Amino acid sequence: MKNLPSQLFPIILLALLAGLTFWLQKTVGGEDPKPDGKLRHDPDAIAENVVVRRFDETGNVKFRLIAPHLVHFPDDDSSELKSPTLISYRPDAPSVTISADNARASSKGDTIYLWDNVSIVRAATPDRPEMVARMPDLTTQPDAGFAFTNSPVEITQGQSWIKGVGAHLDNNTSILVLQSQVTGLYIRPKATP
Repeated sequence: MKNLPSQLFPIILLALLAGLTFWLQKTVGGEDPKPDGKLRHDPDAIAENVVVRRFDETGNVKFRLIAPHLVHFPDDDSSELKSPTLISYRPDAPSVTISADNARASSKGDTIYLWDNVSIVRAATPDRPEMVARMPDLTTQPDAGFAFTNSPVEITQGQSWIKGVGAHLDNNTSILVLQSQVTGLYIRPKATP
C-alpha cells in the first residue's frame, strides 16, 4: 500500500489531460451551427402555365419552353418542370420539339435535364417524313443548340427505324449521331409521280 499514491499519479495526470483536451476542443471549435433552413432544398416559388421564349440577335424566337407546372428552388437557383415541351426554331430548318414527363433547369436555364418518356420530334418537310427519337433521359443546352444522352435511343422516320446507345444532337447542323450498338432498318420512300 505504500506505492498507492505513486500508482495513482499517472492515472490522475491522464484524466486531467483528457479533461483539458475536451475543454480546449469545445472552446476553439465553437458552437454547432443552428439549422436555419438556408441549406434545405425547399421551393420559394411555384408557377402554373409557364411559357419562356428566347430570342436570337435578329429578334426571331430561337426556342420556346412550355410547362404546366414549375417549382423554383433558391438554394441552387434551379427549377423543376412537369410535362415540359421545348421547341427549337431555325429559319432554314424544320422545328424540333423535345418533350418529357419531368425536367430540371439550371440556374440560368443554359442546361435542361429531361427524364421519363423523353421524345425529340423533327417536323416533316415536303421531302422527308417526321422523325421521332425516344429515350429515357436527355440533357440539352438550348442556347448552344446541343443535346446528348448516354441511354438507349430509338429513332423512327416513316417506316425506317434505328436503335443505339448514346446520342449527340447538334440542332445547328441537324446532325444526330448514335454512339454505339447501332442497328436499324432503312426503307426507301416511294417516289411520288
